[in-house]
Amino acid sequence: MPNLAEILTDSAQRSPDHVAVKMGDAALTYQQVDEASARVAALLRERGIEPGDRVGVMLPNVPYFPPAYYGVLRMGGVVVPMNVLLKKREVAYYLKDSGAKVLFAWHGFAEDAEGGADEAGVECILVEPGKIEPILGAVEPWKEMCSREDSDTAVILYTSGTTGSPKGAELTHANLRRNLEIAAGLFDISSEDVIFGGLPLFHSFGQTCALNAGIFSGSTITLLPRFDPEQALAIIQADDVTVFQGVPTMYGALLHAPGRENADLSKLRVCASGGASLPVELLKGFEEAFGTKVLEGYGLSETSPVASFNHPDRERKPGSIGTPIEGVEMKLLDIDEETGIGEIAIKGHNVMKGYWNKPEATEEAIDADGWFKSGDLAKVDEDGYYFIVDRSKDMIIRGGYNVYPREIEEVLYEHPAIVEAAVVGIPHDEHGEEVGAAIVLKEGEHVSAEDIQEYVKEQVAAYKYPRKVWFVDELPKGPTGKILKREIQAPA
Repeated sequence: MPNLAEILTDSAQRSPDHVAVKMGDAALTYQQVDEASARVAALLRERGIEPGDRVGVMLPNVPYFPPAYYGVLRMGGVVVPMNVLLKKREVAYYLKDSGAKVLFAWHGFAEDAEGGADEAGVECILVEPGKIEPILGAVEPWKEMCSREDSDTAVILYTSGTTGSPKGAELTHANLRRNLEIAAGLFDISSEDVIFGGLPLFHSFGQTCALNAGIFSGSTITLLPRFDPEQALAIIQADDVTVFQGVPTMYGALLHAPGRENADLSKLRVCASGGASLPVELLKGFEEAFGTKVLEGYGLSETSPVASFNHPDRERKPGSIGTPIEGVEMKLLDIDEETGIGEIAIKGHNVMKGYWNKPEATEEAIDADGWFKSGDLAKVDEDGYYFIVDRSKDMIIRGGYNVYPREIEEVLYEHPAIVEAAVVGIPHDEHGEEVGAAIVLKEGEHVSAEDIQEYVKEQVAAYKYPRKVWFVDELPKGPTGKILKREIQAPA
């Protein structure tokens, strides 16, 4: 299997003048994206970046994302996609941990991007419309394509369990290539399609199912940098969107958006949901309101990400994540005899190479036979359809974004007035889950919940800080002194 970036050059050869990506009135054809990616490759080579070197890409959903992404891959580099909402300390961690040599960062987030890059000793190239073009224009496009092996790492996606700092899942050219081909087939994507690009492209779902599957199929991707239901409805209508992909909170927001009754979404052919469980009522309500079919699926950063899906040509079961995709196996481990619930394990071409520079964590996650342990609990019915029950990890999913309690607890424990802290998920109608923090203060200390929120907010991305903070005399603990999160109750 060749370099993943060849999906772009192939489509550019087939239909050079077809629009590849657009945002509002701004549009880039396949030829323009291909040319821009060749200039990004040349710029990196000029900076001394070699095949296998890591490059951070901290860009929102703007037309500059694809050229940066494919430009890094084209010259044989490894893309390290980063959330634009990361704060300085988080940026520095990602760059140091991955050993990245350059960071492409959006000008609107320059302070944290440049601060973090400085701390990591990494060159930061700011991407600002009107200013990046002359920089790219000054280099001769590198029209070649660096040859890559199937097993070479293409992307390092940062993810994290309950064991502290985020870990980089190494996804190979073969992992991503096979997964995007299957995603394109699942939704029957062709060059006639217009894909809604509202899922963050730095995230595995948006990257594989929208960006890569779309570029591979020669479709048009219409971008929305920050999801807003009214804007989304306007884009779906104006651009004749045929394929919509989103997380459950997006479906809820569209269903309850003002003026939704007057929206004409008749061109919508298929919708895909992932990232968290889609409530059955929401699924039914959305399909009724918009006259379209929603396919729910499941995956993780470590599985490129698609592992299972409800297939368009088979029975769909509301509330189910469907059956494993082609070439992938799933099974349940440690099944509880009473409930039939077990932990999902996944094996196949989609399973990552391992965690970057973390052999112990890799060994813990992937057994000798290649089964990846997901940490998600599920049931399976007689037809082989899986139903997610819960997460065995403590991870909180807020509006489709993963929040790792341990990371927030680390910040809380740095507060001079706090003696103990536990971060837990609290059910929330709109976001699915909200971040909550139970705090034990040191004797004689007086701090308000607002003070603590502000303190955390300064150090982590906005979606991560605890929206609910309450104080307790002590946290529930087990015999070994371990805090028992399952016994922590948020006050009404």
